[in-house]
Amino acid sequence: MTSKPKSKQSLTRRGALKTLAVGAGAASLPLWARYTHAQTAEPIRIGFQIHRTGIGAAYGRWYGRTTDAAVKLINDGGGINGRPIEIIAEDDGTDPKRGAEVVEKFANQHKCDIAYGTLFSHVVIGSAPRAGELKLPYFVASEGHHVASGMLNRYTLQPGITDVKSQVQAMAPYITNTLGKKVTMIYPDYGFGYDHRDNLPAAIAAQGGEVIAQIAIPPTETSFTKYFPKIPRETEVLYHVMVGPAVLTFVKELGEFFGPSAPPLFGFIDSLEAVDIASPGLEFLEGTFFWEGMPRYAQEDQTEYDKLYREAVGVDANGASVSDASDISTYAHMFGCWETLHVIKAGMEAAGYSGPADRAALIEAVEAMTDMPEGRAHPQGAKLFNGKTHQVFGHQYISKVEDGKLRRVHTTSIEDTLYPDEVDYTTQSF
Repeated sequence: MTSKPKSKQSLTRRGALKTLAVGAGAASLPLWARYTHAQTAEPIRIGFQIHRTGIGAAYGRWYGRTTDAAVKLINDGGGINGRPIEIIAEDDGTDPKRGAEVVEKFANQHKCDIAYGTLFSHVVIGSAPRAGELKLPYFVASEGHHVASGMLNRYTLQPGITDVKSQVQAMAPYITNTLGKKVTMIYPDYGFGYDHRDNLPAAIAAQGGEVIAQIAIPPTETSFTKYFPKIPRETEVLYHVMVGPAVLTFVKELGEFFGPSAPPLFGFIDSLEAVDIASPGLEFLEGTFFWEGMPRYAQEDQTEYDKLYREAVGVDANGASVSDASDISTYAHMFGCWETLHVIKAGMEAAGYSGPADRAALIEAVEAMTDMPEGRAHPQGAKLFNGKTHQVFGHQYISKVEDGKLRRVHTTSIEDTLYPDEVDYTTQSF
């Protein structure tokens, strides 16, 4: 690891966590006073790589709303080191090649301090190498195991959302103990789906079960019925995770194909993100189970932090836009933007970040973080960050469809999600 710049104070875990826990108390100051202690009035420019178009557009729209809400909260509270955040958004089309081009624009054209926001894993994998070459810190909220696997580089971090490997590992005991041990998988044929394909079999086997079939479907597919005859008759659990604009068609056709004889279903909520569960044709989902990164419906024991977060982003108790009940959010994923921005704030303040010369210090500050307590910065729940693998770990939620709504029935521990390190990015030079 390179040494920290001598002009900076030594970065400590306590310092990083202290800044992470700071609320928006400065919002009570008059506007003229909030930024007077900054060394410069220049904003901190964050390049927001957003999926405005392509198969990730529904996610991108809600990632944008969540980003705007988090930035408003942070800026109303005095910004970062007394400087306001300015978001520079560029559409990557949910395309890896365009993703790399967007990262280059952030660094060379927009002069951004960092890049942030990416969701779809194939876009992350296509963009991260360029971020590393440009020495541009790249904070992603994608769930892919590509960060913690060691595939990427020291400039790429995922501190605001858990990865698929940890998720399926934590889900497997519930699946095998509650639903069945012979599992057939349906997953999208690209990086995110491969994380499920590669990690679920071992997790199920560790619980005495077996994945008996794996069915890959192109994420741009518009009809799915032709794939369903491939599901073996002995299937006891059908595990599904699909993404893209045709997810409503996928779940409708699944119900039409099986009728009342469907095996127990366990889905990742990706198959229903931005989709109203009350949509005609989805009645067959009653009694089925879903993984959720953050429960879409406000639960009976809703925390004050979930309530604050919903109100800030403009989401009602059913997970829909407060201005349009038919506009369903991507609630299980978009919290990753909110939490990542708060980690960036904490890291920059712990590092005394003042500009691009401090990018290495920023990364080291985030690497020094460990415990992230539940709170305004982390409304999804408490987390544990692994600075070596650049990956955060947190609670996972299993919900059951009851009366047309998702009710949480199981919460994993953070310990359920942990696995041995596969990389130590801190040993890589800057």
